[in-house]
Amino acid sequence: MYGAPLSGQAHKMLLLGSGELGKEVVLEAQRLGVETIAVDRYAHAPAMQVAHRSHVVNMLDGEALRRIIEQERPDLIVPEIEAIATPTLVELESEGYRVVPTANAARLTMDREGIRRLAAETLGLPTAKYAFADSLEELRAAVAEIGTPCVIKPVMSSSGKGQSVCRTPEDIETSWNYAMEGGRAKRTRVIVEEFIKFDSEITLLTVRSVSGTAYCAPIGHIQKDGDYIESWQPHEMSAAQIEASQAIAKAITDALGGYGLYGVELFLSTDRVYFSEVSPRPHDTGMVTMATQDLSEFALHVRAILGYPIPTVRLLTPGASYTLKADRDSTDFRIGGIGEALAVPNTQVRVFGKPETKPGRRMAVALSSADTTSQAREQAKQAAEKLHIDYTS
Repeated sequence: MYGAPLSGQAHKMLLLGSGELGKEVVLEAQRLGVETIAVDRYAHAPAMQVAHRSHVVNMLDGEALRRIIEQERPDLIVPEIEAIATPTLVELESEGYRVVPTANAARLTMDREGIRRLAAETLGLPTAKYAFADSLEELRAAVAEIGTPCVIKPVMSSSGKGQSVCRTPEDIETSWNYAMEGGRAKRTRVIVEEFIKFDSEITLLTVRSVSGTAYCAPIGHIQKDGDYIESWQPHEMSAAQIEASQAIAKAITDALGGYGLYGVELFLSTDRVYFSEVSPRPHDTGMVTMATQDLSEFALHVRAILGYPIPTVRLLTPGASYTLKADRDSTDFRIGGIGEALAVPNTQVRVFGKPETKPGRRMAVALSSADTTSQAREQAKQAAEKLHIDYTS
């Protein structure tokens, strides 16, 4: 039980990260009467526009982060991005604050090394071969060990930033420089991964709640430069692939613990399912669930972290999402074509309200439902192509 927002009996949720995913989490929390505080590194982020109040802070600054949390004294701290001073979250959790799903989950999943070692070395899950490097010289040795082509990523980054495919030894220095530009937390360490020949890659949204562990229908997606372009649900899989995927997802989420929704990324080949990554929060590819499920990934996350039951997760219809991305830096722009996009049958549009564009930054998404995933994909793409960004400077 808790009182009304902004009252002395309010239940307070503080989000660390206020992008488009955080915005939907705030809205779902408010539907259940929760007071919401949005925090991010820049002003007027999407979730800040709908939260009860907000703060702007460098979330990698542990002391600054602690000051805000001690000022607000939230009942729940909900990390929504990777770039957070996770040692501070661990300290705060030990002092009695509740971090969702756990501070350790936030710490491990911010660092690709931590989560990969947990998955492969502790849990024995199937993954691509990998190695780590702290310098260009070490990277050359790691690539020689793993072989080309291979994938090179900063150990700390998000949304594919700094990720590239190294196809020949001549590409190593370019990949290193790209990783250094895209990494976060001033880390120079990278992971080198075997390039797996897979048929498809999916996100298996996995929910841990008082009702146990539940799974959403698998979400297929296509990425470019490590960031998703489109997603669809359900993705066609064999019974054996679904069983293997759920077993991997349960193993990794049980190890991380806590209540909440996890986005488990997997590679599917004809004879094997490989673990790729996991996020302890709603996943960008899961925005499609706003058009397909009775409870979106955001509603599931909020219910789970509030301790409410989730008896079943129902897929109501096949659906798809397709993104609108910016191609330049600007603070003076308008998004058009919304009416034309909404004219596409069974289609919704979400405009995120980000205050500035950057090359490759997601600014909106089209969501469509249909009788089949292929039809939904075509509709979502058609709608997204009607959206456009008009730059005035």
